[in-house]
Amino acid sequence: MNGQTHTTVLLNEAVESLHIRRDGVYVDCTFGRGGHARAILDRLGDEGRLIAIDRDADAIAANRIDDNRLSLHHAAMSDLRQVLATEGIAQVDGVLADLGVSSPQLDEAERGFSFRFDAPLDMRMDRTRGETVAAWLQHADEKNIAEVIRDYGEERFAGQIARKIVAARSLGAIRTTRQLAELVAETVRTREPGQHPATRTFQAFRIFINQELEEISAMLPQAVTSLAAGGRLVVIAFHSLEDRIVKRFIQEAARKDRLPSNFPIRAGIIDEATLLPIGRAVKPSAAEIEANPRARSAVMRVAERTAVAARPLQ
Repeated sequence: MNGQTHTTVLLNEAVESLHIRRDGVYVDCTFGRGGHARAILDRLGDEGRLIAIDRDADAIAANRIDDNRLSLHHAAMSDLRQVLATEGIAQVDGVLADLGVSSPQLDEAERGFSFRFDAPLDMRMDRTRGETVAAWLQHADEKNIAEVIRDYGEERFAGQIARKIVAARSLGAIRTTRQLAELVAETVRTREPGQHPATRTFQAFRIFINQELEEISAMLPQAVTSLAAGGRLVVIAFHSLEDRIVKRFIQEAARKDRLPSNFPIRAGIIDEATLLPIGRAVKPSAAEIEANPRARSAVMRVAERTAVAARPLQ
C-alpha cells in the first residue's frame, strides 16, 4: 500500500447521517485524503460550502480536490471555532469528525507511527510543531511513561515496559520505531493472537504525543455551539477511549433536567437538551471489514442539534 492510499471507513453511512442540504454549510474536521469531503461535495449544490480541517500538513499538501466550494485549513479540530470565524461563518448544518490515525500516516515509514518499519520515532500528526516521541522518551520519568502506556494504551504491562525503556535509554537514546518495538517485545511475553506486543504501547504514545483525547474533548462543545437547529454531529471513533468521550458527551448534551411541574423555579433556569441522539451506534458491515480490516473497530455516533440555545463556551 502506498502513502496516498486510504479507504474511508463508513463513507456512505456518515454522509447519509449528515442529511446534507444542497445549500448547506458543512465541516469536515478530519480531511485526511478527502474521502468524506468528496462525497459531501457530490451532494452539495452550487451554493453549498464545505469547510475542511486537518492538522497534518501532508494531508493538506496531498489534496487533489479542485472545487471552489471547498475551503481547506491546516488546523487542529480544537481550532474549529477559530476556523469558522476566519471564514465568517456563525453556524453550520453539519459537523463530521473521523477520528484516529489515517492509513497514509501508518503506511509512510518516515512518520514513525508503525512498528512495521524501522524509522525515526516521530508519531506527530502535525510535523510542523510539538515534540516527537523520541524526544519525549529522553526526558520523561518512569512514572509518567508508565501512566501514559497504561492510561492511553490500556496495557497491563505498563510498569515493566516503562522500566525497560528507562534502563535502555541510559545506554543510548531510543530513536527508532524498531528499537522501541523490540524493547516492548522483550518485556511483553504474552499478547492476544495476531497482535504485535508493541501495539498498545505505540497506540498510547501516539495518542499522548498528539493530545488526541484532549482534541476531541475540545472540539465537541465547539461543534454544538456552531450547529444550527436541526444540524447533525457525526463522529467516527476507532477505539474505546475515543468512543467513550463521544458517547458521554452526547449523553450529557441530550440530558434534560426533569422537575415536578409545580416546582418553584423559572423554566429558563432549567438545563435543556442541546443534542438529540439519532439511532444507535453504527458499526461497519462484515463486507466492509473484510474489504478493509482497519474498519473493524470503528463506531459511528450521530446526534442532531435541538433548538435550545447552547451555553456559551468559556
